[in-house]
Amino acid sequence: MPRTALEEETVADVGVLRERLWTGATVITAVRTVASAAVAAWAAYDGSLTLLVVALGIYWVGDIADGTWARLRGCETRIGAVLDIFSDRFNAGAFYLGLAWLQPELSPAIFVYLAEFMVVDTFLSIAFLAWPIRSPNYFYVVDRAIWRWNWSKPAKAVNSALFAVLLLATGWVWLGLAIAAALLVLKCWSVVRLLRIGLPVPSAAHVG
Repeated sequence: MPRTALEEETVADVGVLRERLWTGATVITAVRTVASAAVAAWAAYDGSLTLLVVALGIYWVGDIADGTWARLRGCETRIGAVLDIFSDRFNAGAFYLGLAWLQPELSPAIFVYLAEFMVVDTFLSIAFLAWPIRSPNYFYVVDRAIWRWNWSKPAKAVNSALFAVLLLATGWVWLGLAIAAALLVLKCWSVVRLLRIGLPVPSAAHVG
């Protein structure tokens, strides 16, 4: 039976490779996760916003480094992508809970953002496992609109950095609430679109 266009592109360009647990990318993920969380805990203990920003920087730089290493070294794996997704949430949670501890007036915006990032975005991010692709970075072979608004480079920058940078730079809780609410609406729209797509139907070769 001939493959569909999606299956052809998936196999040729973005399909599942040999799974390996220990790669350079997963080591970087583990190191940056522990380092960022440790500095965030130190920041909360010392009441230091500077240290908390350092923890955020470690998380962001490490997140860029592990993805870059995986692509350049050809060691992208689905298990590595899942590890990266959950590590991101742990590091983001450590930072934002620390920020709420140090600056409680920002808590309303922070908790709306955490609901968006820790719950809705996590669901979206692990949905890639239903398709034979390596990570959410390749979700464009499933649905280009969802990928464009969630995992393209501009979308990642907005989804991950805009809220934190503007909240830290301005200290305006209303601005943070507006951004977090807009992101939550975007993620909910993405979930609705994903539900309309539905799960892929197994081919006859995988049934029975």
